[in-house]
Amino acid sequence: MQPIPVAPDLLPHLRQPRVRDLAWALLAPPLLQTSPWPQRHPLSASDWARQPERLESWLLALDRDSSALNAWLAQGSIRRLGLYYERLWQFALSQAPGVELLAANLPVRLAGQTLGEFDLLIRDHEGVHHLELAIKLYLGPPAGDGHDPSHWLGPGSHDRLDLKLNHLVRHQLPLSASQSGRATLAELGIEQVTAALWLGGYLFYPWPRRCEPPAGANPLHQQGRWLFHRDWPAFSAEHASGRWHPLPRHAWLAPARYTTSELPEATELPAWLATLGPLSPPYLLVRLEENAAGEWMEAERVFLVNDGWPRTGAHENGDLSPA
Repeated sequence: MQPIPVAPDLLPHLRQPRVRDLAWALLAPPLLQTSPWPQRHPLSASDWARQPERLESWLLALDRDSSALNAWLAQGSIRRLGLYYERLWQFALSQAPGVELLAANLPVRLAGQTLGEFDLLIRDHEGVHHLELAIKLYLGPPAGDGHDPSHWLGPGSHDRLDLKLNHLVRHQLPLSASQSGRATLAELGIEQVTAALWLGGYLFYPWPRRCEPPAGANPLHQQGRWLFHRDWPAFSAEHASGRWHPLPRHAWLAPARYTTSELPEATELPAWLATLGPLSPPYLLVRLEENAAGEWMEAERVFLVNDGWPRTGAHENGDLSPA
């Protein structure tokens, strides 16, 4: 279930933002170690899994010339973060040796009504697989039981970890075993299929108190912290090294990397913070540290939420909302 073991310095070496996001999607560990439905890394039976150096070479070549990836992403709208994540996976699976991408976002219909869709249908030497993908960012409870998945909310607070898992297990994943799903698969000449999920993302723990991770969490999961506006002065005083920068939603996947010319002046952050009102939506900030090459690399990430969250400001800020 663990990602492909490439060199640990590969992702920091990549410079193209979309290639970095692609590499992060392929290599980041899943949020959960145990889940109510089996997880399967989409590339687990690829030649890349057996020969990680081939995947490294492919990503490095793509970083030198990302035109193929850019053209793939330009084929349709990717306003939602979840769709962007899916499109990155689709591109990789279309290129992966030892894997055949049979279909993506394939609708299942009955009497003209859409019942759902298959995120991915792939074939490898282990058979045909129906895979459901999700990219999620959840904030843990400021007080109470973090072990309970129902206490982990999306930044817009309309999404919960338990609800997402229930939807996957009760609706999306059983679709390939349903009568309508089997009929759709039969049209592609598929008789046998195995369903699995892959759930990527980040878990954000409250500051200054830290809650327990949710039940089944992967010990290696990607993580950050979250805090209320009122706690920002104390938090930033304890984490004063480097520079804090709001991260646009389309850049929420891979750890941030900027050149000095790409960053606004450090003096602009206090003025931006002063514009945040009692109904401000959550914002993701990253603390950047300068390396020896003069590049600013992400050291940590934090969600800043208004003091009434999740009761107020629960709408998503921007078009690229998680899915």
